[in-house]
Amino acid sequence: MLKIAYHPSYVHPLPEGHRFPMIKYELIRGQLLHEGIVQEVNFFEPAPADFDLITSAHEPEYCRQLLHMQLTPAMVRRIGFPLSAGLVDRELRIVRGTIEGCHFAMAHGVAFNVAGGTHHAGSNWGEGFCLLNDQAVAAAYLLGRGICRRILIVDLDVHQGNGTAEIFRDENRVYTFSMHGERNFPFRKERSDRDVGLPDGVGDDVYLDLLTHHLTMVFSHIQPDFVFYQAGVDVLETDRLGKLALTKAGCLRRDELVFHLCRAANAPVQVSMGGGYSVHVRDIVDAHCHTFKAAIRIFE
Repeated sequence: MLKIAYHPSYVHPLPEGHRFPMIKYELIRGQLLHEGIVQEVNFFEPAPADFDLITSAHEPEYCRQLLHMQLTPAMVRRIGFPLSAGLVDRELRIVRGTIEGCHFAMAHGVAFNVAGGTHHAGSNWGEGFCLLNDQAVAAAYLLGRGICRRILIVDLDVHQGNGTAEIFRDENRVYTFSMHGERNFPFRKERSDRDVGLPDGVGDDVYLDLLTHHLTMVFSHIQPDFVFYQAGVDVLETDRLGKLALTKAGCLRRDELVFHLCRAANAPVQVSMGGGYSVHVRDIVDAHCHTFKAAIRIFE
């Protein structure tokens, strides 16, 4: 059975000025239920992750400062959200949801977190609305418990997964792949195991040709026993921040390619939804819901 991590805190602790486009998390859940794609039983509400879990990928001092809301003003500005107890709880629940999703994925092929994909958080910093790196913590969890031996992180958000790359730069059991806008945030990039930087304006055909070429080689070379997929939809032509030009159909084909490669490799995949900043929230929700639909078709 498909399992999807969702909690009301994914939206409601956020300050008023930051509710859009974060309201998408609530709308994705509602749209999936409205269309009959999933039922209430498919959702689970994660508890907060504890200190031992988050320190598997983040430095203890940073985690202590975060949990006690003692981050410096400069770090809070770097994160972009005013710090609050509710916001920290939200982030801890997102991390736990991704970790639990790994177990569901191993049982059923694929699992989702409606939020997550917080890939700008590094080992000792938060950045770009990311306080903790949910998929990095989950990957470290799988390795630390001997559950997996070779993990692939596929990051297709329009922004490079700089935090993920930094956390695993010396970990050869995790292969980080990021295909992103070269001239987009973050302007100081970290080095992933494979980075594919794209010029502004790239559309469906070029994007999909490049992704097929690179990701097919990566799967063949790495042969992962688990995959994390950061499925940001800020690659859309309608996105205010993305600078690329994918259509919804092209974004769907991107998702289908990733899921087909995972299925062919017999590699379970945990999906976190990543970014999306289109002017109309309907475009964001539609593209994210297409990701769910593709997974259900391919893994059913």
